[in-house]
Amino acid sequence: MNKGITVALAGNPNSGKTTLFNRLTGMRQHVGNYPGVTVEKKEGSVTFRGYNIQVVDLPGIYGLTAYSLDELVTRNFLIEEKPDVVVSVVDASNLERSLYLATQLMELSSHVIVALNMADTAAELGFHIDQALLSKLFGVPIVFTVATKNEGIEKLLEEAVNLFEEKDRSESAVIRYGEEIEHELDMLQALLSRDPTLATKYPPRWLALKMLEDDGELVSKVEKTPHAETIIRQAQKSRHHLHTIFGDTSDVLIAERRYGFISGACSEAVKRSYEIRHSVSDKIDSILLSRALGLPVFLMVMWALFRFTFTLSEPIVGWLEAGQGFLADAAGKFLPYHYGICSFVTEGVIGGVGSVLVFIPVVSLLFLALAFLEDSGYMARGAFIMDRFMHAMGLHGRSFVPMILGFGCNVPAIMAARTIESKKDRLTTILIIPFMSCAARLPVYGLFIGAFFPERIGGNVLFSLYLLGIAVGVVSSRVFRKHLFPGEGVPFVMELPPYRMPTAAGLLIHMWGRVVLYVKKAGTVILAGTLVVWFLSNFPRTAQYPNKYNAFAEGTPHGQEMAVDLQQRMELEKMEQSYAGKIGKTIAPVLRPLGFDDWRVAVGLTGGIVAKEIIVGILGTLYEAGKTDRSGKNPLALRDALQGQVRADGSKMYSPLAAYSLMVFVLLYAPCLATIAVIRKETGTWRWPLFSIFYTTSMAWVAAFVVYQGGRLLEIGG
Repeated sequence: MNKGITVALAGNPNSGKTTLFNRLTGMRQHVGNYPGVTVEKKEGSVTFRGYNIQVVDLPGIYGLTAYSLDELVTRNFLIEEKPDVVVSVVDASNLERSLYLATQLMELSSHVIVALNMADTAAELGFHIDQALLSKLFGVPIVFTVATKNEGIEKLLEEAVNLFEEKDRSESAVIRYGEEIEHELDMLQALLSRDPTLATKYPPRWLALKMLEDDGELVSKVEKTPHAETIIRQAQKSRHHLHTIFGDTSDVLIAERRYGFISGACSEAVKRSYEIRHSVSDKIDSILLSRALGLPVFLMVMWALFRFTFTLSEPIVGWLEAGQGFLADAAGKFLPYHYGICSFVTEGVIGGVGSVLVFIPVVSLLFLALAFLEDSGYMARGAFIMDRFMHAMGLHGRSFVPMILGFGCNVPAIMAARTIESKKDRLTTILIIPFMSCAARLPVYGLFIGAFFPERIGGNVLFSLYLLGIAVGVVSSRVFRKHLFPGEGVPFVMELPPYRMPTAAGLLIHMWGRVVLYVKKAGTVILAGTLVVWFLSNFPRTAQYPNKYNAFAEGTPHGQEMAVDLQQRMELEKMEQSYAGKIGKTIAPVLRPLGFDDWRVAVGLTGGIVAKEIIVGILGTLYEAGKTDRSGKNPLALRDALQGQVRADGSKMYSPLAAYSLMVFVLLYAPCLATIAVIRKETGTWRWPLFSIFYTTSMAWVAAFVVYQGGRLLEIGG
């Protein structure tokens, strides 16, 4: 049986930490949340030298001061879980800044390895790093890695095992803070060591440093101990003494000493050639971030992303729809018709959930394209490019990152707004993120674009919806900042990572993880929702119609077609008398001015508040996707069923204009339940979730009304 080792990866954002994690674990990883918080937790495993190594990818942070939830989660994990080895992932091309976190990790744990990642980039920039000397100065093993090229991975695992096997390795403080600070640290450390609960849980010297830095979260923990009064009094006295001597706060003094140590070590161990070359990233940025080309190029990139997504996925969706129809037809032939079993499987399960799953190619390709932009470093440039425009609209530049994340899912996007320091900017960002078109809406777009728009313009239609969501979001932010959260915005500073060529493995892992969550949702929430709708659309049972239509099938040229037509009318009438029909007909009049007055759409939109993907599943159930067409032979795909809908006067129920109006409504109306819940959690009150439901739905109705009625006046797409 393999012995176990826990290895934690910690590092700055854009240090290549996640790529390193993917290289170490491959597909042997899973994603969840840390207990009690909404921060994502990634874990994976690898077998090496007889050990089963459990690798934990901690959130990207710049320090252990716990200013943000990510920093607090990372710190608590290191303290409470006590991993056997901590790997500090450092950007070798930006060494002095990146080593700051490494020094803090060394003070917290005695089993630290520094992985100098992106060593190839550092070499290209003219840096020559003396690995042995730097390792000696810091007192920890140092490994060169290039995660994108799978270089140094085995050496890193070797060092992790070697470090784990050094049971007697003593805790070492790599930094001396000077006589005055060291004296205060010694006094605090002596007091902290007297308390057994603190001494066993925290390294005493590290905790003494945190008390000098006046770390609020740790001070509150110390306050609950028996010796709290003495420790707190001494910490206050020490901070006051140091401020009197140096004229600055203790946390600033400690940070200066750390950077001084790092600078001294780097001056000894790192040399740079006299030829200072501009990096490839600098040359690319001189074009892509220029005032003239930055925004047009960014818009073209986003347009290409959606064109790529729709064009490549459309044929695959068609094949899957055909497969869904074949499966429903086969199930209909073999399952018993009585007791609703056949209807339950073909319409509820295959027609409902299947109508969502056929759009997996659309979702997969979007996630793949977004992963490429993120891993290449271009997504950070998008925030930089949009900063000036967003400031003009009263929105914080950093808000653009959560907005882009909202294209994947609004829930983690809202949680990402925690990085915005200003409460007003953070609330503004949280309230506009539901306008960002998440992947859950993609099946709805794919359904109606595929049914009512030519393939050659499908990508353009999709791009226009995403642009509309951003436009409504930034205009709303202007309104919010003027009337709800007035005041000056906070300046935006963002690190721009170097451009990198994403690895195929990294892209596939990112895409796979997100698609798996989408499929799980289809197998749980969406399945439950569509089955509820199947029940509502099939009950109460009304009296069966006599099979008079069979008479038409005998002796008349068009008898079979008339029989099927009459049967379908009877089925529709029964459905209209069901619970679902009554609910839909109550809501439908409100939607009639928007161009979609079918009660089935009203039911779908109501269910969409649970999860937006469920709209397609509900429509698949209500339109009986998978049933045969008028010939009685060919299974109908949901798109075919929508195209064939007619009103009582014989006119088509849907037109391209009505379809676009419906997609605009789906884009903008009330957030899903998960998003509502996370808004409540992040804001700490029900005021803002309820406001969001009312505001977004009002905006959706107005926007769809303008699109449909304006289009009719201009005779566009009708």
